Amino acid sequence: MNEEYDAIVLGTGLKECIISGLLSVDKKKVLHVDRNNYYGGESASLNLTQLYERFRGGAAAPATLGANRDYNVDMVPKFMMANGKLVRVLLHTDVVKYLEFKAVDGSYVLQKGKIHKVPANDSEALKSALMGIFEKRRARNFFLYVQDYEEADPKTHKGLDLTKMSMADLYKYFDLSEDTQDFVGHALALHRDDAYLTQPALPTVLKVKLYHDSLSRYEGLNSPYLYPRYGLGELPQAFARLSAVYGGTYMLNQPNVEVLYENGVAVGIKNGADVARSKLVVGDPSYFPGKVRVVGKVVRAMAIMSHPIPNTDNAHSVQIILPQKQTGRRSDMYVFCCSYAHNVASKDKWIAFVSTTMETTNPQAELAPGLALLGPVDEQFIEVREVCEPLEDGSKDQCYISKGYDATTHFETTVEDVLDMYRRITGRELDLTAKDPAQVEAQ
Repeated sequence: MNEEYDAIVLGTGLKECIISGLLSVDKKKVLHVDRNNYYGGESASLNLTQLYERFRGGAAAPATLGANRDYNVDMVPKFMMANGKLVRVLLHTDVVKYLEFKAVDGSYVLQKGKIHKVPANDSEALKSALMGIFEKRRARNFFLYVQDYEEADPKTHKGLDLTKMSMADLYKYFDLSEDTQDFVGHALALHRDDAYLTQPALPTVLKVKLYHDSLSRYEGLNSPYLYPRYGLGELPQAFARLSAVYGGTYMLNQPNVEVLYENGVAVGIKNGADVARSKLVVGDPSYFPGKVRVVGKVVRAMAIMSHPIPNTDNAHSVQIILPQKQTGRRSDMYVFCCSYAHNVASKDKWIAFVSTTMETTNPQAELAPGLALLGPVDEQFIEVREVCEPLEDGSKDQCYISKGYDATTHFETTVEDVLDMYRRITGRELDLTAKDPAQVEAQ
C-alpha cells in the first residue's frame, strides 16, 4: 500500500462511492478503503442474516420470511427523482449501464388524518379530495405558472420577482389555502419543514418544477420517482465498478485504517505499518473524529409485511410524506415502501420504512403517526442514527467529509452534498447538462 495517490476515499457509502467514481473519471489516481467487508457503509442494503445480526444479535430469521438471498433491505431508504441530479450523475458517469430501474407506483401525502395520492395528471387532480373545486382552479393557475416559468425569460415571470418575493407571498398571490400550501411545499417541493415560507420563492418554484418535469419524463408515470432493482446497495457498487474501470484501487475489510496528518493537514492514511500518501482524503464522518459535529438524530423503523400499505391502491412501491403540521411536529415524517417486485424481498413480501428527525427521547412514540399507516407487520426493527456534518470545508486540512444521511426518502439532499464536495475538492462545478435523463429506462 506504500504508494502515492491523488485522492484517498474512506468508506463505501453512496456519497463516497460517487466521489470516487467522479474523481476516477477525471483521471485521478484513487485509493478507496473501507473498514467493512461489504460495500455501502451506512447506506448499505442488508440480507436477512445481516439484518438479524445487526438488530437481533444474530438470532435466526423466521422461516416464514422466505430465503435470505431474496432480501436487500436499505439502511437509508431513498427514491430518486426521474429528472433529478442523481439520475444526471448516473448519466454523466455512464454508471446507468450497470443498473436497472423500476418506476415507483405512487406519491402520497397525509392531510387531516387521511393519506391522499398526489395527483399525477389533470384527471387525477380533478378527482382528488386534497382540494375543493374552487381551490383546484386556483391551484391549476399556480401550477401552470410554475410549469411555464423560465429563469432566463422574464416574459414567464408575470411581473413577479421570485428572488425577492417570499414563498408565503407567492401562495397569497395565487390565493392558495393552507392545506394546498402544505402539500405543495412538502410533497412536491420536498421541504422538510416550514422555514421555506419566509425565504425567496425561486428555489421552491424550481423544486415544484423539478417534480413536474420528473413526473412527465416517462409516459404513464404515477410518481416522479425511480428505484433500482435489488435495492440501493447496487448504487455504491456500480460507482465502485466505475472507479475500478478507470484504474481506482479498492481495499475492503481494513478495520484499523486511520487518517495520517502532518502539521494538521491530511497527507494520506496508515494501516498498521503500511502508509499510503495522497493530496487529499475524502470520507464519511466516522473516519474523522474531532472534525465533525452532531447536528441531530434520525430514527428509522423497518417493517417486513405480507401486504401493501393500506389505502395505496395495492402499490408495490410508494412514498408517503407526513407534513409537520399534520402530525404536530417541527419536521416532516416519511414513509417509504417497496416489495418483491423490486427484488428486495421474498415473494409476496413488502418492506416499509418510517423515518423522521428525532425531536424527543422516545423514538418509537415519535414514529407512531407513520407506523399507524402500515397495517399489520411481520417483523419490525428500529434504529436511531446520529447525523454529523464537517466543522470545516476541507480547504485548510485537505479533509473532505460528507454529511450524514437525513430522514428524507428521496435523494435530492444527498446529491447536493456530493456536488458541493466535488466543487470543494476540484474547484469547479460538475456539468450535468450534457445528457438527457430520458436516456434512463424505467420499467
